[in-house]
Amino acid sequence: MLSINNAGPALKPRMRSAWRRLVSSRYLILMALPLIAYYVIFCYIPMYGVVAAFQDFKIGSGPGRGFFGSPFVGLKHFIRFFNSPTAFRTVKNTLLLGFYSILWSFPVPIFFALMLNEMAPGKYKKFVQSISYFPRFISSAVMCGLIIIFLDPYTGIVNRMIVALGGESTVFLMKSQYFRTVFIFTDVWQFFGWNSIIYLAAISSIDPTLYESAEIDGASRFRKITSITLPCLMPTVVILLILTLGNLMSVSFDKVLLLQNEVTYEVSDVIQTYVYRVGLLRSNYSFGSAVGLLNSVTNCVLLVTFNFLSNKLTKISLF
Repeated sequence: MLSINNAGPALKPRMRSAWRRLVSSRYLILMALPLIAYYVIFCYIPMYGVVAAFQDFKIGSGPGRGFFGSPFVGLKHFIRFFNSPTAFRTVKNTLLLGFYSILWSFPVPIFFALMLNEMAPGKYKKFVQSISYFPRFISSAVMCGLIIIFLDPYTGIVNRMIVALGGESTVFLMKSQYFRTVFIFTDVWQFFGWNSIIYLAAISSIDPTLYESAEIDGASRFRKITSITLPCLMPTVVILLILTLGNLMSVSFDKVLLLQNEVTYEVSDVIQTYVYRVGLLRSNYSFGSAVGLLNSVTNCVLLVTFNFLSNKLTKISLF
C-alpha cells in the first residue's frame, strides 16, 4: 500500500512534463490532425467492410442485406476464386509484373543517385534533377495517353523511328509479348528520378571526412563509391527493398487498366483489374472483397517474411 500511495507524487511530475510537451507541440499536432483523420476515415473505418468477403453481401438495409444482415458463408468466395480458371493466370501475371518492376525499377534510382552525386554542383546538375522528377507529377491517365500516342502504329514517334531505321511498324499495345516490356519501361522512366531523392538524402548525410581520408590514401572515384558510398547507403537500400518486396502483389492498377485490352488479358490481367472487373462491374462484391483481402494478406505475409530474413541476414529491419 505504501508503494501505491507513494506512486502518486512520482507520477505528477511526469504528467506535467508530458502535458508541457503536448502544449509545446500543439501546432505540429494540429498540422497532423487532417492526416490522422484521413487515415481513420478512409483507411481504418472501411476495414470493417472486410466482413463482406465472408458473406453473400447484398447492398441495402433490412433482412438479408447489408453488413449486419447478409448471410455468413465462410470461405466460399476464396474457394471459388482458387477453383476459377483465371486464378492461376491473374496470380502469375501479378507476381511477374511485380517481380519485373522490382528487378528493373528498384536499382535504377540507386545508380541515378550515385551518378548525380558524382556530378559537379551547378545548373546542369539541377536541370538533370528537375527533368528526372517531372514525369512523377504526370497523372497515370495522362501518362497512359502519352504512351498510346508514342506507340501509335501510324503516327507514333517510336514506330516512325523504327520505320526510318528500316524496320516495320508494330502495334505494340495489341500484342501480348510487348505489354510487360512497355509497362516496366514506362514505370522506370516515370519514377526513377523521384525515387532517387531518398538515396540522395542518405548520401548527403555521409561524413565528408571519410571521402577526404580516402583521397589522401589515393582512392579513385570508383573506389570511394564501392568502399564508402555504397556501404553507408546499404541500410537505406535494405529498408526500402523490404517495403518494396512487401508490395510485390500491388501492381499499379490504374496504369494496367488503361493500357490493357482483351487481346493482352493473357499477360496483363492482374488481381487488381480482375477484382475491378468481376467484383465491381459485375456487382460480385463479396467475391471481389475476398480476392482483394487475399491479395492484402499475401502482401502482409511477404512484408513480415522479408523483414524477418533481413533481420537475420543483415541485422537491418523495420521492426
